[in-house]
Amino acid sequence: MHSDTSYFHVRTKVGTFDVYFLQMMYWIPVVAILLAVAYFIVINRPAFGAEPKGKRLDRIRQSKFYRNKQFQNISHTPSLAEGYKMTKVTYDFFLGKKHPLLKPLNEIPSIYTNLKTLDKNTDVFIWLGHSSYYLQTDGVSFLIDPVLSLYGSPFKYFNKAFKGSDIFKPEDIPNLDYLVITHDHFDHLDYPTVKSIKDRTGAAIVPLGVGAHLERWGYTEAQLIEEEWGTEVKLKNNIKLAFTPARHFSGRRVKQNDTLWTSYVLETPTKKIFLGGDSGYDSHFKMIGEKYGPFDYAILENGQYGEAWRYIHTLPEDVIQAAMDIEARHIIPVHAAKFALALHPWNEPLQKITSLGQEKNLNILTPKIGEVVDLNHKDQQFTAWWEA
Repeated sequence: MHSDTSYFHVRTKVGTFDVYFLQMMYWIPVVAILLAVAYFIVINRPAFGAEPKGKRLDRIRQSKFYRNKQFQNISHTPSLAEGYKMTKVTYDFFLGKKHPLLKPLNEIPSIYTNLKTLDKNTDVFIWLGHSSYYLQTDGVSFLIDPVLSLYGSPFKYFNKAFKGSDIFKPEDIPNLDYLVITHDHFDHLDYPTVKSIKDRTGAAIVPLGVGAHLERWGYTEAQLIEEEWGTEVKLKNNIKLAFTPARHFSGRRVKQNDTLWTSYVLETPTKKIFLGGDSGYDSHFKMIGEKYGPFDYAILENGQYGEAWRYIHTLPEDVIQAAMDIEARHIIPVHAAKFALALHPWNEPLQKITSLGQEKNLNILTPKIGEVVDLNHKDQQFTAWWEA
């Protein structure tokens, strides 16, 4: 009798396990389908842009910089430097102990300048935070990599701007001759901003493939100047612009490197300006300097770096070397003081670049967000506002 009861008890447990197992086997595909549907809905939101297709994709496939179904850097460029693993880097970024000054303790000091009332005949640079800036020279206006919403990401409440760094909004942008985009990452190409200024933009200058995003957002093919490295185009008022290499990557959707990333050389009747975009250090800086230099101004990425990412983002000492390679008379560092996209203290990039610049006797210009830089005033001085 005891034996029969034990047998029945065991069978009952086995039966319960079978039920649980069958239920689990039922729910696994259901959850997988729900996740796939949710992913499809999210990735097809307007903020994620569009994949290159048709004539644009044909152009991409014919590019000498496109191999193995993606754009390539001039040199071999791994995502992480030697000695680093993605699991460890990802853990440290999201769950590791953070520096107490990863974000500023106080509001970022900034100056609001009304861009719409600027005299179009003045030559000025105005930093709008991170890698966004307004440039006006030789009677022509440019807006570079504008991210003027409160978040440098496709989702609200993620990658929020520091207080005081967000004083400029899309509605502050005046009528533009040219919108200039260096690559399609969310902290350089902001959907709300770019869509908002569409009807105030004469033309958009973008690297090959990025035009697909803008066309989805309402820009016409006629508005786009979309080219690859080595291309030189003529703009208004006898200004020439060249698409020049950078060492980086792209990707707004699942597929990586299906659009190009670039730097630019802007040559006007009165000055030469290098627009660096995002780039790790490499031989291309020397090549650009030899072909187009020396430069009156170089606007270079300096911030959101780490030793693990040194192939795709310059460390401060790399910025100094890049500036010397391209023979820049004046250096304006950007890519800092608005978002925490790396693990260094928020003000470290400016501390290091100014110190290193003094050692090399280089002229580093460090305006506050919104502060006017007169491009015809060679000796303009700026405070160490990040130490306040």
